[in-house]
Amino acid sequence: MYNAIVSYGFQYGCYLIEAGLIIFLARSSQRRRPISAAVYLACMLATGVARTYILHRYGVGSTQYSDVYFATDFLLIIGAFILVCLFFRRACLHEEKMWRQVRLLLTFICVLVLGTSGLFFSYNYGHLLANFIVEFRQNLYFACLVLNTLLYLLLQQIDSADDQLGLLVCGVGIQFALPAATSALERLTAGAPFAQSLNSLSNRFCTLGMLLVWTYAVVHVKEKAIQVTRRKIPAWAEVTADLNVQRR
Repeated sequence: MYNAIVSYGFQYGCYLIEAGLIIFLARSSQRRRPISAAVYLACMLATGVARTYILHRYGVGSTQYSDVYFATDFLLIIGAFILVCLFFRRACLHEEKMWRQVRLLLTFICVLVLGTSGLFFSYNYGHLLANFIVEFRQNLYFACLVLNTLLYLLLQQIDSADDQLGLLVCGVGIQFALPAATSALERLTAGAPFAQSLNSLSNRFCTLGMLLVWTYAVVHVKEKAIQVTRRKIPAWAEVTADLNVQRR
């Protein structure tokens, strides 16, 4: 009973945070709102609601739930890859030469993931499309983790002043890093019960951690921008007024 309460608390708590962030970003007047993050949050919320509905209607062992779970999981990891690519674009917004190189790297990794997954599919043709999707999803998940780490290092290297982007990237790292380790542990132990429980818990905790970091990033950067604007606008206004008076 206690485990069920905790599980539902995490689940619906994440739904509320996702919905709140989406509404906040939609109504925000920030000039550089992270629209890509808002779209990804909307996908996460829609996925969670769809899974919950199918689960309560057909049950955890049903074919319908299994199909919806793997289909939404596949779409989410594609969305995560696109999100990381858009974060790279934002990091290289004023560095077109660097962006061309990064774009080649992202294209190469996408082709590499498709190629390795296709090679796996050719060796396991008897299992048809299901194994290809699982393998592609795992490879793309690992690629997103590596790319997000590279993006974080890039931001440190170029000494980026975009604090919001840095926090968003850290949030994605929280969501990917620990679940990747626990997922690998689950595969090494051939699906041992303790590894499955650990993997499930890590996914929930890390998703919540990402949402909390993103919430802080969005609210903190907005407040910081307002403070800077209030401090600097009067000073510039006074200087401009003085220059106009002198010219006259």
